[in-house]
Amino acid sequence: MRTHPSHALTSGEVIARFLVRMIVIVVFAAVAGIGFAPGLAMLLWMSTLLSAGIAALRRELPLANALNHWDEAAASIALCCLVESLSRAAA
Repeated sequence: MRTHPSHALTSGEVIARFLVRMIVIVVFAAVAGIGFAPGLAMLLWMSTLLSAGIAALRRELPLANALNHWDEAAASIALCCLVESLSRAAA
């Protein structure tokens, strides 16, 4: 069952959803008891799994013309790797 094209979000709406999700993640990471960088990396990893799971359930195409959950998963894992590498370099 594919999502009807009229119900698909535009790329701008997906970017807005991603930015709101990142704001929420940063706020939760700031109050995490394990520290900001490890908390941020953990939450980004969880966001990656969530986005990939939603994309698989909705059967979204990974290389669609518009941004979708697969693109959010790719951005989240890239940010997770960046946070991990910067936190290890600082240690």
